Amino acid sequence: MELLNIECLGKRLRLEGSIAGWQQLYWDNQLVSQKSASASDQAFHIHSFELTQQFVTPDNNMTNDNIASHTKAIPVRLEIDVNWQPFQLDYCLLIDDDQVTQGQRTVSDIEKQTPEVPVAKTQKLSIVGLASLGFKLLKSAKVIKVLFAGASVAAYSWLFSLEFALALIGCLVFHEYGHIRAMKHFGMKTKGIYLIPFVGGLALSDERINTRWQDVYISIMGPTFGLILSIISLGLYWITGNIFFAGLASFNALLNLFNLLPILPLDGGHILKSISFSMNSMVGLIACILGAAAGVFISYSLGLALLGFLLLIGSVEIVFEWRGRHQSHLLPLDRYGQIFSTVWYLLTVACLVGIIWYFASSGDDMLAIPLQILGS
Repeated sequence: MELLNIECLGKRLRLEGSIAGWQQLYWDNQLVSQKSASASDQAFHIHSFELTQQFVTPDNNMTNDNIASHTKAIPVRLEIDVNWQPFQLDYCLLIDDDQVTQGQRTVSDIEKQTPEVPVAKTQKLSIVGLASLGFKLLKSAKVIKVLFAGASVAAYSWLFSLEFALALIGCLVFHEYGHIRAMKHFGMKTKGIYLIPFVGGLALSDERINTRWQDVYISIMGPTFGLILSIISLGLYWITGNIFFAGLASFNALLNLFNLLPILPLDGGHILKSISFSMNSMVGLIACILGAAAGVFISYSLGLALLGFLLLIGSVEIVFEWRGRHQSHLLPLDRYGQIFSTVWYLLTVACLVGIIWYFASSGDDMLAIPLQILGS
């Protein structure tokens, strides 16, 4: 990821690095210094290199024939002291042994930056990938939003009823609005919400994220807004006694619970991946495995077989990908961020399961469907 980008002798001096310890320094997009990954916790690095600058020395007559040019090697030294968790980078740039600039960068600076060299993404050929590409080609047209929304209403009306279809669309929009609000919190430009029949919704932005915290916050705000809607529906059910609000609360809780499963590209996959990939030690990986095992055990103990199975599959996927975490361009969570994100995730899951369980115990066959799905 890009750690620093400053001016040096009229060109850009850019430092790339990762939590694994490797660093690469570029001047005018040319590699001038690099440090290999190291198992040690060394935070201080010195990048030294020389730049060649041409000087023109005219004589007293100032004619083209007597203008002499020569080159001079200018030593450059960049001193870097970086702490990853919590992130803080102190730097000092010296040119010809004279200090030119110094400063400090924190998480907020990384969140706001636009990297000079975008990270290349490897695209795999698949049906999902081709569908995603086709969708990206169409998403710029606002009429697509209307067409997808109309198709979604028609599809869900065919499966259920028009009233319930409109309520389900409302749940999807409210969920995706949580993602939109989170993106705007970080100053990201959004493309709006797209409803995809039989798939759900998408909240889109053309801007990329730079930190794991942004990934967690944007991902979890959708289910959090969904939980708020279920709680509001629960309150309306208590006040009015209308079974419609009970069904809305229960099925909306199920919808958001599935979004929190640790399977990419679901919200839960992004959340748990960011948490586990921020752990720079075997202790962190072991904690992740134990947490996943506890979730699977609790799910099966409560009779939620499907939930437990999907938790197991998603957790195994994340553990296998853990070894490649250092190649990510995203700034990792610090210890506080890891704990806070984990607690937020678990509380959201627990509240959604609690709402589903509450309505399933009411004795109504329809309200028992979400719990039966989880136990299948």
